[in-house]
Amino acid sequence: MKKIILLLSGLILINCSKSGGEKQEVKADLMEVLTEDRAPSPAAAPPPPPLPISEKVVSDENGTNKDVHPSKKTDTISKKIIKNGDMKIQVGDIKKTQSQVNEIIRKNNAYIQKEEFQNTDMDDNLSLIIRVPHKNFDALINSFSNGVGTVLSKNISSNDVTEEYTDVAIKLANKKIYLEKYRDMLKKAATTKDMLEIQENIRELEDEIDVAEGRLRFIDDRVNYSTLNLNLYKEKVRSSATSKIGFGSRFMDSLTEGWNSFVSFMLGMVSLWPFFLLVPIIIFLWRKWRSGKKNKN
Repeated sequence: MKKIILLLSGLILINCSKSGGEKQEVKADLMEVLTEDRAPSPAAAPPPPPLPISEKVVSDENGTNKDVHPSKKTDTISKKIIKNGDMKIQVGDIKKTQSQVNEIIRKNNAYIQKEEFQNTDMDDNLSLIIRVPHKNFDALINSFSNGVGTVLSKNISSNDVTEEYTDVAIKLANKKIYLEKYRDMLKKAATTKDMLEIQENIRELEDEIDVAEGRLRFIDDRVNYSTLNLNLYKEKVRSSATSKIGFGSRFMDSLTEGWNSFVSFMLGMVSLWPFFLLVPIIIFLWRKWRSGKKNKN
């Protein structure tokens, strides 16, 4: 009987120990699940805001801070180069050369922004302002330099406006951020005074943003399309050695020039009529004064 009781007691203790162990294991597993649920997932955590380029620093072997990416305004914006040119070409025939120039302009996808023609006694002048894509600027210059006429002068300049463009772009981005903040403040304004002040700030920022955007558009236009001022020049030679004009025409020109000189002289004399009128009066008064003085003596 004692043996039976001891055997039953042992079985009960074994079962209790097993059930307790299972409970502990279940409890441990539950704690692990809860811990995993409470711990924030690395993917769900928002990434820290990126530092500005100028603030991204690391320490070198000596412990000195140095920039990972040096603060260069040209890192994010490509080079902005404005090319301009002036050319003066002497030609033999303005009309023929103009047709040739128009063909060169068409081949280089350029266009004429302004055209001005002057015909004087000394020469003929055709002035053109040509806008050409930046990549075709050099080809256009070479085409005009070869075969159009005699190049009297040529001046080509390049202006790097990358720094100005970057400064304007950064200031524009900051102004837009401030504009959004002011608009949020306007929605939360409690008094009329605050609303008016915020609206005035918004108006000033909008004006400054318009100016900055206009400046960027202007720079982009000057960068994308280069400008060339082209002057086609034909001199009118009137010397007897080189001119094809006959003797009769030159004789008539001389007569006309002499008559014009005579007319100019006569008109100049007529313009002095006040002096011719005053001189006789002065002489008459002077003589009368002299005769009166003699009579008194």
